[in-house]
Amino acid sequence: MEDYDKVYLVVSGVISWTSAFLLIRKSFPKRSFDFSNRIVSTIHAVFAVVLSSMSVQDWRCPVCPLASNSSPLQMRALAITLAYLIYDLVCCLFDKNIKIDNSVHHLVSILGIGAGLAYEKCGSEMVAALWITEISSPFLHFREILKELGHKDTDLNLAADVLFAVIFTLARMCFGPYLCYVTLSANNPFLIKAMALGLQLVSAFWFYKIARMVKYKLIKRSASKSS
Repeated sequence: MEDYDKVYLVVSGVISWTSAFLLIRKSFPKRSFDFSNRIVSTIHAVFAVVLSSMSVQDWRCPVCPLASNSSPLQMRALAITLAYLIYDLVCCLFDKNIKIDNSVHHLVSILGIGAGLAYEKCGSEMVAALWITEISSPFLHFREILKELGHKDTDLNLAADVLFAVIFTLARMCFGPYLCYVTLSANNPFLIKAMALGLQLVSAFWFYKIARMVKYKLIKRSASKSS
């Protein structure tokens, strides 16, 4: 893929994600800034999982071939996600809702995916990472959307919390460490290895926070039923 094509995909992607946000914002004027952004994020998560699944070269070994040249499908999936990450990082600045861990995640991902697009290598590892990181995202955003729709502290919201926690744990704490290991072991550029390690560390930190959240909600629900 030519450099012009990669830049065009990223720039047009940023414009497309921004336009989608503005359209949703206009369609739901009474909803919050975060509500509209989470709908865009959910749409991206679905696209990311579908595109990364389509770009897998061999389902018997989804991360194979290691340290290989990226295919056009893999490059397209990564460019669309890079565009989304740039949009979302700027969107959070406008919302003045800056979280250090989320910002670190975005910056690490932007640098890593940008390096992958520049080198045109490690496509198998990077789309596998994309699949692992985005498979739980729709459930993350769904639980927050439910709260704004008035379903906070309901059985539906608790079910969404637990489902998100289970999928996140399976993806990022079971498959994630393996992907991190093979990425670090293969002959990949330093920036790609740094992204793999950085994402796994952020995932471990988020896993700790999610486990505490679920434990608190389950204890709270048990206490309310007992009383």
